[in-house]
Amino acid sequence: MSRKRVILDADILSMFAKVDAIEVLGEFLGRGRVGMGDGRRRTGDGGRMVEEYKFQKLQVYQLALGYVDAVYELSRLLPERERYNLSSQIERAATSIVLNIAEGSTGQTDPEQNRFLGLALRSYLETIACCDLIERRAYLKPESLIALREQGHQLFIKLSAFRKSLS
Repeated sequence: MSRKRVILDADILSMFAKVDAIEVLGEFLGRGRVGMGDGRRRTGDGGRMVEEYKFQKLQVYQLALGYVDAVYELSRLLPERERYNLSSQIERAATSIVLNIAEGSTGQTDPEQNRFLGLALRSYLETIACCDLIERRAYLKPESLIALREQGHQLFIKLSAFRKSLS
């Protein structure tokens, strides 16, 4: 490792130590975590500092992340011949839900955020259509789709309620 790299790493570590000290002081003074002024916060992640955005705290966003995980698990069970078709489609649709929630929540007006939540709902419905195709083609037993469908319905309810609250 070059001397220049070591100095740079030391400077970065020093900067993180200062941020940690500021956050500890903020918590000590009862001010909680120190915000970035734009909806982001710094949090510790295994010794590293990472940004946390306001959409990451939304319950609907967390539900959508869990739904994506479940979709990827289900996708792994599909036949190999569906890897570039149905598997890919359901994974992309589920991922789109999360991405639209995130994109719509950052610095958008309520009508614009509402539009992105509408896109997220459409993507969710696309995953349901994919589940119908999976069931219709007998790639998986209907019972194996029940948990995903129930989890998805809860996400649908939360997305719809969030969207309605913006109207």
